[in-house]
Amino acid sequence: MIRLENVTKVFPGAAMPSVDHVSMEVPEGEICVLLGPSGCGKTTTMKMVNRLIEPSSGKIFIDGKDTTDHDAVQLRRTLGYVIQQIGLFPNKTIVDNICIVPDILGWDRAKSRARAAELLQMVALDPGIYLNRYPKELSGGQQQRIGVLRAIAADPPVLLMDEPFGAIDPINREIIQDEFLKMQATMKKTIMFVSHDIDEAVKMADRIAIFNEGRLVQYDTPDNLLAHPKNRFVSDFVGSDRTLKRLQLLKVTDAMMHDPPSVRADDTLAAAAALMEENGHSSIVMVGPNGRVRGFVDLRTARETKGKVGENHETLPTTIKTDENLRTAVSTMFRHDVTWLACVDDDRVFKGYVTLRGITHLLGEAHRDG
Repeated sequence: MIRLENVTKVFPGAAMPSVDHVSMEVPEGEICVLLGPSGCGKTTTMKMVNRLIEPSSGKIFIDGKDTTDHDAVQLRRTLGYVIQQIGLFPNKTIVDNICIVPDILGWDRAKSRARAAELLQMVALDPGIYLNRYPKELSGGQQQRIGVLRAIAADPPVLLMDEPFGAIDPINREIIQDEFLKMQATMKKTIMFVSHDIDEAVKMADRIAIFNEGRLVQYDTPDNLLAHPKNRFVSDFVGSDRTLKRLQLLKVTDAMMHDPPSVRADDTLAAAAALMEENGHSSIVMVGPNGRVRGFVDLRTARETKGKVGENHETLPTTIKTDENLRTAVSTMFRHDVTWLACVDDDRVFKGYVTLRGITHLLGEAHRDG
């Protein structure tokens, strides 16, 4: 959807290019985050896409069309743009702020206002309360939501975002990031996103572009970037804890032991012990008639006690859903002082288990393979 071919920008009087022969492509419906130290060229690169800055050389295409074939103002009206400072008009109501581009494009007023109400509902702001308020009557986080909604009001295929969440406190930033990702799952916009925060990039991006001194050093998926940094610069930039950062990219199902043995309440402890010994397990999950988790029994109890599993099982301190990320899984283990978790689906049906050792092994595989 967005393609850059040998794009270069040299500002008058500059000894070196601000952007130096950058080529990259952002596939349709994906989020690309541009990262790098101050002055590396990431913001200049993004601003060349909507021609706020004109390239010195090279070509930029959107949906296969050369951006220089369009009038610059008309081009910008077809692209969403979100800036860190938000830039809401203080003398306009929220509904008029959201509808600025649809109004410029000549949308029917009833259609554009209905669109504004629909968008407010998407970010959990009641249209009946917020449509006719002014920006000064909103919190910073609420204003940031409106800035995003204004950018997507005319349903542009491409969205450019310049550190859109950088000025928000950490708690609200995470909430707004989560809301944005939910919106993106529905909207499937093609997004180029400038950030200075590697954790934000790992969370938000389908692909990350690392810049240094105007050059594109590595363009990759977040997981590949963390697992296989191209050089020392990238490795230092993403941080010494890059292996831990991968925890939020990988799902429980990636490290889970699938379909392990389980027992039921009517099974004998002797049978449970034999099953654990056969599989090298120190505990085993007890499930109900429909496969839902009911508890567990450990090997020592099964060996030293007679009777049924249902009469001697213990309650699991917690479980983890298979679609949660491994960061949540590890945090849950630490919080409950356990080294393994039973993995369940949305109906609490037992699907497997995940262990600290298994997670460590999975993370280590990337380094061994690299």
